[in-house]
Amino acid sequence: VRELIKSRKWCGIDHIIERDRNLGLANSIISGVTELCEKYGRVIVMEDDLLVSRYFLSYLNSALDRYEGEEQVMQISGHIFPIKVEAKIDAVFLPFTTSWGWATWARAWAHFDGGMKDYHKLEDDAGLRKRFDLGGAYPYFQMLKSQHEGRIDSWAIRWYLSVFMLNGLTLFPRKTLVENTGFDGSGTHGGPSEKSLTERLTDFNVVNFPEHIEVPERDFRGVRDFLGKRRGLAGTLRAFLSRLA
Repeated sequence: VRELIKSRKWCGIDHIIERDRNLGLANSIISGVTELCEKYGRVIVMEDDLLVSRYFLSYLNSALDRYEGEEQVMQISGHIFPIKVEAKIDAVFLPFTTSWGWATWARAWAHFDGGMKDYHKLEDDAGLRKRFDLGGAYPYFQMLKSQHEGRIDSWAIRWYLSVFMLNGLTLFPRKTLVENTGFDGSGTHGGPSEKSLTERLTDFNVVNFPEHIEVPERDFRGVRDFLGKRRGLAGTLRAFLSRLA
């Protein structure tokens, strides 16, 4: 991996951090996001198996500038599930987080709760759990429970809990600017059954941003319907949840 990273110039200025031990995915993301937020006030995060649109960075940077002072907006996502977004604008707010090509600010990441202090609030409140599961469409709480019991080590589900408890929102593009290529069976956490969760890139560009910080119900319902139809695919579910680790 180190030889590959050093084999070419990836951007204008490369700063490569080499650890003396494997921190694991969750600790690497948490420490990396924390350090970059402390240094720059914002961060863009990518995994190694993502292909991105030529508009990916300009969209994220524009959104980071535009919503920097909006406390309820806690994340910008480059990926969206293959659903038809009804909104006429090029991006929409939805009440959950993502892990496939995203960005955030120091003021939002400051609320990251690695210890999951609010876990028991969901455990004791069926209505809150259902809302956490997007109206029962997807079992995110089951992953949170696995994290609480020490069976997985996920940064993403803890980040989602942190955002959820503050009624935070994520901005998503109307069409995906990220394609996940890790579904060919060669990856550790992904498999061919997950291909339906992503789609190929187009030349879509986000030009019109939402003026109001609100969730369009029709588009949120479209996400819930899309994910709800996949709840019966046990293999897909297990693989998808593990990828969020």
